[in-house]
Amino acid sequence: MFEVLVFVYENYWRGDACPELHQLERKLSAHGFEPDEIHEALVWLDGLNVAAQNITVPEESQLEWSPEPSDTSMRVFSVAEQDHLGAHGLGFLAFLASAGVLPAALREIVVDRAMAAPGDPVPLDALKIIVLMVYWHFSIEPDALILDELCDDTEDRVAH
Repeated sequence: MFEVLVFVYENYWRGDACPELHQLERKLSAHGFEPDEIHEALVWLDGLNVAAQNITVPEESQLEWSPEPSDTSMRVFSVAEQDHLGAHGLGFLAFLASAGVLPAALREIVVDRAMAAPGDPVPLDALKIIVLMVYWHFSIEPDALILDELCDDTEDRVAH
């Protein structure tokens, strides 16, 4: 499924540039993806459309979302979310939120779509693809450092 999502991300630069799901299915099939992978990805994308239905991106600033939680509020993850996202996934979401690039509204969509993804826990690379797809859906281009963090393979990094 994630290979299909990456293909969609790379070939349709914004969510609104992507064809309808039935047309996309034919295009993905023509590119040689397996029917099961296509089906899983299309169901996932349809869920993304549903989850993002009532969210709009403010034009003047992508980070001024409403309603925003107060400074004293805290997102508490359910046991099922903790198990499915895993420690690395929860840490990565906290990192994105603390960097100011994942507003609460987008975080909730990411969590929703991660809960619909296979894996227990969801691999960190898969979670990064999910974050990219949520940005993609809203036509948000992450800044270069965040894009590097989302696309870079961290396994070969050496800590200094």
